[in-house]
Amino acid sequence: MACPYFQPKDRFDDKTWRKHPRLPLGDPYTGLCQVDPMRDWAPDAATLRDCCNLGNARKKCSRFPEDAVADAVRFSVTGDENGVVRIFFVRERGQEPVEHGTLDYSTQSGEFLGGGSSRLEAQARAYLVSYFRRKSEPEETAKNPHRR
Repeated sequence: MACPYFQPKDRFDDKTWRKHPRLPLGDPYTGLCQVDPMRDWAPDAATLRDCCNLGNARKKCSRFPEDAVADAVRFSVTGDENGVVRIFFVRERGQEPVEHGTLDYSTQSGEFLGGGSSRLEAQARAYLVSYFRRKSEPEETAKNPHRR
């Protein structure tokens, strides 16, 4: 479950995190913290590892607002056919769902159909990049996603 304020940017190749856990965005990402929408902040490697990529940062991250509705977002592909990938998302607070929905992504246009928040769509897009990469990997690597 990624932090709901995390705007993923690039794949995170931190050598100290060689065997990362199963991650909510599929792969680890660098990116920006958007707690303050007027000023993006670039988290350090430890914060990216412990908070941004893993979510549930309410008590771990000094920037996380106590009154936030959700403290994590989880994604799952629930359909992939006819050029449309359907992603189910759940926003959670204290590991309990507070909101859920679906996002449909057109593989032909490379865009989401309908609307979601730009941050949610950015996280879903990062999740899709990881999903498509794993989908195209040889079967042996797909069975062991931490093998590199």
